[in-house]
Amino acid sequence: MKFFLPIFLLIGSVSFSQSADFLVLKKKGKTLRSYYAGSNIAFQTNSGAFIDAYINAIKNDTLYLQEFLIQQLPSRLGGYYIDTVGSYHYKFHYNQLASLGHKPQKGFDIRGSGASLMGGGVLLTLASVVVLIADPKKFSPALMAASAGLAGAGYLMSKRGGKPIDLGKKYQLIYMNMGAAKKSNELP
Repeated sequence: MKFFLPIFLLIGSVSFSQSADFLVLKKKGKTLRSYYAGSNIAFQTNSGAFIDAYINAIKNDTLYLQEFLIQQLPSRLGGYYIDTVGSYHYKFHYNQLASLGHKPQKGFDIRGSGASLMGGGVLLTLASVVVLIADPKKFSPALMAASAGLAGAGYLMSKRGGKPIDLGKKYQLIYMNMGAAKKSNELP
């Protein structure tokens, strides 16, 4: 009897389930990211609202979202703790999404700092060229190389940054329906 018990447990544990629908972000036919129920998504709608929420479900071309309202509160010991004050539920059709990604942050802006660094580097490089033409004895090749390097680093920093992904010609968001196919009324 002890021999048959594991066999009976394995036979009785067969279960069936249905796959959930999901969204796929593609660029030129290549999949960049997939969004499933249970993951987070940050996007801006066609009307301009920005939402960063948890995906509860994706059904019939609709995203069922839950956004949490989080607040930082002071503690008795002088520190802070994070508390979830409430949550909001939203429904959006996937065609209402205009862009994906986080909105620009308000603190340190790496793109703006890179543009400033590039402008300063170009200005110092031009000043070094003027010094080379006006008084070659005072010219410093190390200063010119360093300023050109700063301009290049600023250019790279300005190109790097959190730009949102605008949906349209280059990027497509595709709804994948994993439900059962509709049965036809035809006889075999």
